[in-house]
Amino acid sequence: MSQPRRVLCCLLLAVSLGSCASQAPRSALADGATARVAILETTDVHSNILSYDYYKQKDDPSLGYERVATLIGQARGEFPNSLLFDSGDTIQGTVLADFQAKVQPLACDEELGIYQAFDAMGYDGGTAGNHEFNYGLGYLSQVSGTPMNVEGGTTHKCKGPNYPLVLSNVFSARDGQPIFKPWTIVTKTITVTAADGRAQTVPLRVGIIGFTPPPIMAWDKQNLEGKVTVTGVVEAARRYLPQLQAQHPDIVVGILHGGLNPAPYTPDMENGGWHLAGVDGIDVLLLGHSHAQFPGPRYKDLPDTDATRGFVRGKPAVMGGFFGKDLGVIDLQLVRRDGRWMIDPTTSHSEVRPICKAKGDCVPADPAIAPLVARAHAAAQAYVNTPIGTTQVRFTSYFTDQGNSSALAVVNAAQRDYVLRELPRLHPELAEVPVLSAAAPFRSGFGGPDDYTDVPAGTLTLRSAADLYFFPNTLAAVKVDGAGVKAWLERSAERYNRIDPGKAGAQALINPRHESYNADQLQGGIAYVVDVTKPVGARITSLTWQGKPIKPEQPFIVVTNNYRASGGGNFPGLDGSNVVLAAPEGSREILAAWLKDKGTVTAADIEPTSWRFAPVKAAGPLTFACPPGKLDVARAQKLPPIRELQDNGDGTAQCAIDLSGK
Repeated sequence: MSQPRRVLCCLLLAVSLGSCASQAPRSALADGATARVAILETTDVHSNILSYDYYKQKDDPSLGYERVATLIGQARGEFPNSLLFDSGDTIQGTVLADFQAKVQPLACDEELGIYQAFDAMGYDGGTAGNHEFNYGLGYLSQVSGTPMNVEGGTTHKCKGPNYPLVLSNVFSARDGQPIFKPWTIVTKTITVTAADGRAQTVPLRVGIIGFTPPPIMAWDKQNLEGKVTVTGVVEAARRYLPQLQAQHPDIVVGILHGGLNPAPYTPDMENGGWHLAGVDGIDVLLLGHSHAQFPGPRYKDLPDTDATRGFVRGKPAVMGGFFGKDLGVIDLQLVRRDGRWMIDPTTSHSEVRPICKAKGDCVPADPAIAPLVARAHAAAQAYVNTPIGTTQVRFTSYFTDQGNSSALAVVNAAQRDYVLRELPRLHPELAEVPVLSAAAPFRSGFGGPDDYTDVPAGTLTLRSAADLYFFPNTLAAVKVDGAGVKAWLERSAERYNRIDPGKAGAQALINPRHESYNADQLQGGIAYVVDVTKPVGARITSLTWQGKPIKPEQPFIVVTNNYRASGGGNFPGLDGSNVVLAAPEGSREILAAWLKDKGTVTAADIEPTSWRFAPVKAAGPLTFACPPGKLDVARAQKLPPIRELQDNGDGTAQCAIDLSGK
């Protein structure tokens, strides 16, 4: 069939069936046959293999791949025809992951724990997320079993997962070739219903093509600069889909570690899924990175998107949560037309299946998973309990958005101390420039009722440092001016909704679309006020340093991490060009060393909260989700009056804050 005729055929068929799968050679299977095939997806598991919280050292049934494995088994019982894929951010995210990467590195013939778990469930393919690059290309090359012609990469094949990893938009700077296979074809034998009603087994050839967020070059600059190059996801799709389609797959699945953003497309777009769905040749889209669920209400207002049945621009799509909390399921109904499989959008749909339908109502763990990592799990537990000091201060992230900076102040103190020591040696000309430090809460309830940092007074261990600094970032310092400091704080203040003081009903204080890890709090002699009645960009008032108003042209050094310094979070003026110090050590390691050097941390070692809310005499309550029974923390931090409105019974509560200043 000529290309123009094929396009016309697809257009005509799309009118009746809504989708046109990729060209495939005609076979003996007659038109009119039907098949039901499930595409199962995990994403952003972040090495949460077990239902266990390493920071609190207790079981946590609300997460863990070992329970997702149970959902996979149930889904396979429901769907005899199924394929299983992973959308990335797989190898990093827990103490166990850090232990296997940094403390007790694996030998070439040893398989990474999370890949052992995945292999036990028999995956058909996957891709690499941005956090796959956190430990460097050498480590990724080794544990993925993929020789890479890059600086530091392994040139021989080590033990990786037993399924193909595909990635089409990251290339070696040495030879311009993709560091993983950009695409491949997976063949599954499926049972179909022939046109005459009889059951028949046939091969289904599924093409898969993978994509990672292009901003990895900024986020992991230290690991990637000069070693690899990156293209946009749409450009990569258009480059490699013709090669894939030339192999005549029955359907093509795009595996994107990215979410959905309908804003005008750019090649460096972080969440390019909406645009990728518009590329001809991709039939099904697997999403990730956003730590959200699709279909779901978060995406109900996206154009050309069905956030109830799970379609993006006419393509079935799913994003299966994070941390091993959910399984994504696409129920595909295939119809044989003109010698090829077509997706029937009227009977296909997507859904996200949680491991816990409610608190205390969670599926059991698959008993096959835990024994695979038992030794590594025990070793990691022992390692993080290594004592490094003591503290007289309780560090918590409860009520961080309301002004509790205890968990951030210790990070800011350690970061600032490091730069105050190192910067004069590296840049004597900057020795007299004021040094500020920025930190954001990584664990503030987003991941569930136990997703808070809480380090009690007493013995400090490496686990305490890991709890206080969740991600394996490296420390960076940037030079900005007073206007840049204000812009930094204005971006952080987008964490809050704009409050209408005259509104009689309740108003939500927190903007859920602005993640807590992008809500930096600055310390180091700085003070400022946040006015939530003002529009975005005009909320920071009374901005001072050492009691004097900050001038727009006044120079500052701000200590942060490599993610923020290189553009992560879209903060104005931060694109990597103004970095004056890039530490070789990780931020967590710098924090642990500071705690160890202190011996005992007292209140005098950390600064009090540097900011406050402007008074708001709201007619109705200003509400926010909060941990139940923790108002003692708010009182100890001398926060504005907070009251608990109700205990939701699931480990969460609803609170209200009084900003009237009374």
